Amino acid sequence: MTEKLNLYKCDICGNIVEVVIEGEGVLVCCGEDMKLLTPMATDGAKEKHVPVVEIMGTTKVIKIGTMPHPMTKEHYIQFIEAISNDKRYIKRKYLFPDEEPEMIIKCLENDDFAAREYCNIHGLYTNKEGKI
Repeated sequence: MTEKLNLYKCDICGNIVEVVIEGEGVLVCCGEDMKLLTPMATDGAKEKHVPVVEIMGTTKVIKIGTMPHPMTKEHYIQFIEAISNDKRYIKRKYLFPDEEPEMIIKCLENDDFAAREYCNIHGLYTNKEGKI
């Protein structure tokens, strides 16, 4: 069974899909089962992958790591997401090489939310331990 907002990746072609509506069964791509991406909340290079949320009044800035993450064609953050705890609100920003790895949120119904990002080399990271 799939779970809302889970991300799956095809090991053959690299497709990544996000579950919008939960369902039974297995997600398949290129004739193989897709792999569930489990977000990491820590790593050896925490300063470069774990999202950090800075609050500036009613504006929130999600930055990737406390030190800037590389944003080259070979190694970059592909997207950042902010997800409310009740999973009702999602905001996503796609990034490209040479961009700042950050996302600005001007309003979110709930101040408590999870942030996650996907690095094209190192995978999925979140600022919250456990499930999103």
